[in-house]
Amino acid sequence: MERIEAELFTDPGNDAVVRLPQRRYPGVLIQGDSLSIIRSDVADIVEACDQGDIGEAREAAAILLSGMDDLLTRYTEALRAHDIPVPFSTPSRQAP
Repeated sequence: MERIEAELFTDPGNDAVVRLPQRRYPGVLIQGDSLSIIRSDVADIVEACDQGDIGEAREAAAILLSGMDDLLTRYTEALRAHDIPVPFSTPSRQAP
């Protein structure tokens, strides 16, 4: 294990925006339990698709997309608050 200093751009919650040394742009630190939940949500979508339940798959995907949109918003707001250009074009939000 190596100990390093990182820059923290948001509160240190479940999805903190941090920049590691030698990196130009920050990233998002997702806690392991949160990562496991995201993986489970994707697995539910795949299972619903396998079972032909497109309505259930779409609903689960819309919830997951909303969470990802919230995470991207948190990330882009943190970068803009620190005058760091966003390294991608921001997707437009559309109602599912």
